[in-house]
Amino acid sequence: MANLVFPDAILVKNYISGDESALTSLIERHQSKIYGFIYSKVNDRDLSDDIFQDTFIKVINTLKTKSYNEEGKFLPWVMRIAHNLVVDHYRKSNKMPFNRETEEYSIFNYMSDNAPTIESKMITDQVEADLTRLLDELPEDQKEVLIMRMYQDLSFKEISELTGVSINTALGRMRYAVINLRKIIEKNQIILTN
Repeated sequence: MANLVFPDAILVKNYISGDESALTSLIERHQSKIYGFIYSKVNDRDLSDDIFQDTFIKVINTLKTKSYNEEGKFLPWVMRIAHNLVVDHYRKSNKMPFNRETEEYSIFNYMSDNAPTIESKMITDQVEADLTRLLDELPEDQKEVLIMRMYQDLSFKEISELTGVSINTALGRMRYAVINLRKIIEKNQIILTN
């Protein structure tokens, strides 16, 4: 008998009806995408494992209580749960992932200083601290969209799916974040140089 590939919606329905293997198929199908997303936000294997597990505990609980109603949109729904758990983690630990220094991206990769001195390290630390303080002055929804767009390089479509708002709302939040940052910079008389 050929191995049939069922759409997510059918697997969800089968799992709700009591077929445990349907959930296993869903997890296997989307594991790398969901885990990769979580890891890209927290950059820590153990923490990623925990958040991945917590994500599927929430998924199972929601499906078991039959309160899942996003027919045909299983992956964006799970990604939104994962995103919310990542945000919860940073809220609890009271730090947002601005200083996410990874091999692929750091703003300081674009500044060349072949012999880092104590002075240049202090300046770098100060710039990061100032930038973090500026972003902290933004409303939470604007800060979230700005970080996802600028630091995590997500499209507005991805941002809208992860935050559960329309693309226009995500675009509006980004626009207001930029306007508010300009106002904060002017208010504090910060001089930005190229």
